[in-house]
Amino acid sequence: MGFLNGRVTYMRYRVSGPSPLPFGEEVLEQAQIHAIGRHGAADPTDGIAVGWAGGDHVLDLAFDLSKNVINDALHLAIRIDTDKIPGALLRAYTKIETDARAQLNPSGKPTKAQRQEAKEAARIRAEAEAADGRFRRMTHSPVLWDGYSNVLYAGATSLSVLDRLQTLFRETFDRTLEPITAGSLAYSLAEARGQGRAVEDFGPIGFLGDGAAYASVAWADSDASSRDFWGNEFLIWLWHTLQNDGDTLTLPDGSEATIMVAKTLMLDCPRGETGRDQLTNEGPTRLPEAFRALQAGKLPRKAGLILVRHGFQYELTLQAETLAVSGASLPKPEGVSGLEALALRIDGLRHLAETLDLLYDAYGRRRTGPEWSGELNRIRRWLQAA
Repeated sequence: MGFLNGRVTYMRYRVSGPSPLPFGEEVLEQAQIHAIGRHGAADPTDGIAVGWAGGDHVLDLAFDLSKNVINDALHLAIRIDTDKIPGALLRAYTKIETDARAQLNPSGKPTKAQRQEAKEAARIRAEAEAADGRFRRMTHSPVLWDGYSNVLYAGATSLSVLDRLQTLFRETFDRTLEPITAGSLAYSLAEARGQGRAVEDFGPIGFLGDGAAYASVAWADSDASSRDFWGNEFLIWLWHTLQNDGDTLTLPDGSEATIMVAKTLMLDCPRGETGRDQLTNEGPTRLPEAFRALQAGKLPRKAGLILVRHGFQYELTLQAETLAVSGASLPKPEGVSGLEALALRIDGLRHLAETLDLLYDAYGRRRTGPEWSGELNRIRRWLQAA
């Protein structure tokens, strides 16, 4: 299963309602009712069926506490089946049917009515063949519901998959999912510090001057209250901090984290005017072209990171606005196997998420604290350097 082996990709959601612990048979029974193939046939308008799967592989439809509940976390998968007749095949059948009818005419050309008949005959033939599932495309994305934090980890980044997941989760468990993005996490962390209004009061930063460099960003949604641009500005702060103050930061819980920006860096123009820079290098922030892009007003939207905290090392790519993680490597449990190893891997996932949240909270505390004005001036002088 995706969260139990290999590299991890996820988008996080807060689950409404109280803690689901302890996970019991009733939860699996609800998933079974909404399993793929039982949850309803494919919509005839789009040929798509959605439902839960057991998670071991794309054809796994078995649900069992010993397999699907480990270390107070529920593991499932969302499966999406798409039945779509290949366009090239439908055109071929239409041509065959059209030619057959045309041969019955003295002119050798089909009439308008015959062309319509040929299209209908081709459609019926193709749909008959599709009934056995030969054109079915199955996608399979892991899902982990952490009972401790009441947070859902969705192992997908596709918006269409995530939208369908939210609908399926609500229909199955009668709970809603709230995306944990840079803006929503900034709000919740500020509320925990007793600064509920702080995030709302702080708009875009003018890193290149006294005024804001932009009023909104080209990739933002239409929600005027969104503060997801905090994720872009967080990466600028982190870049500056690592380059000028060292690669070890003290986090709000008193622990220390060593951080490196590694392998990948993507910057984009917030106005949508000057395009995107995608850089690949062992240390992309050290490249002159990366700093020039930053000086030109572009914002970092994605960065590869290496994090070390409490002796555990993680390598991942972080998406700035959604705080989605992709390709994360988790520490490999040593000297254990079976369920114990899986439990430790889940702990590693929790520790990674906690580390990223603490790092982001460190930025939020600086951003809303009394020392921010001086730190912002330092960042501006840094960006004005030749």
